[in-house]
Amino acid sequence: MKPKQKSPSIPTLGRPARRAVLVVHVTASAAWLGLTLGLLALGSTAASTGSAVTVESSVRAMKLFADWLLLPVAFLTLLSGLVLSLGTPWGLARHRWVWTKFWLTLATTTATVFALRPAVNSAVTAVAAGGPLPDAGDVLFGPVVSLSAYVFMTVISVLKPWGPTRRGRRLRAPVGRPLQDA
Repeated sequence: MKPKQKSPSIPTLGRPARRAVLVVHVTASAAWLGLTLGLLALGSTAASTGSAVTVESSVRAMKLFADWLLLPVAFLTLLSGLVLSLGTPWGLARHRWVWTKFWLTLATTTATVFALRPAVNSAVTAVAAGGPLPDAGDVLFGPVVSLSAYVFMTVISVLKPWGPTRRGRRLRAPVGRPLQDA
């Protein structure tokens, strides 16, 4: 069955453009997952070592990841996902798995800005001043939550569960025939 065409106000991506955006999206998503694994490894090292030099090196490396790599990769993932959803028949609010991924991506990007980066910055400040790591949770909680969210988003991207949203069912319904809710 051929998917219903999108509204004329939002143009559908052609095959080459769709493939290019898909490659960008998958690459950015994989980079975000890899950065998070790196942050988790560095945070685990900082939280479990007895060496002040190793703790300082680990949190400084985390700061480098958080300041220079995480946000551009997060925004690229969010933007490419939006372009894919709006430029393809999947739509942004037509399928529950797409809608869930959008909100989780937005939430994890927001958490990166307002929780992870400040926690890493405070850890670096404390350790650079010669003190101990203030709280191991500061350097572990963000990467653990992010990793869980990214793995979950990967799973639903592959499995595409839950079916269409109410809006998606309405857009699929033939004109003139009422939609029956289950």
